[in-house]
Amino acid sequence: MKIRHTLLLAAFGATLAMPSQAQFAKPEDAIKYRKNALFVMGQHFGRLGAMAQGRTPYDAKLAAENAVVLETVSKLPWAAFGEGTDNGDTRAKPEIWKESAKFKDAADKMQTEMAKVVAAAKSGKADDLKAVFAGAAGSCKNCHDNFRSQ
Repeated sequence: MKIRHTLLLAAFGATLAMPSQAQFAKPEDAIKYRKNALFVMGQHFGRLGAMAQGRTPYDAKLAAENAVVLETVSKLPWAAFGEGTDNGDTRAKPEIWKESAKFKDAADKMQTEMAKVVAAAKSGKADDLKAVFAGAAGSCKNCHDNFRSQ
């Protein structure tokens, strides 16, 4: 399990090191990439949320493991919102490109809040996670409300 986890993180690290424009041969590749990154992020954020909200028992080890993945994955989708990725199989609203500064601010806010969740989850204290989770969830909701078609 640790080897697979290490390989996954290494692959993500290699992806982060690549220039953003060179990552995707076609716009549909970028769309697929960001959708998958956001899906994985949602899965790990949801697991932490279930613990923060008391829907599942708090487990410090599982919280820290999910935080490690979330720390990396929460940085991935943003490079995949490039030119030409506004059409196709996507729920991205045109506002992403029309109001790019607002979208960047929302993405930056989400990453700031996600860093708080990661630190809290790694602390091993359920109360730390509970204290920051709502702020991060709110930043996700803000972006979905403004930049994602339902």
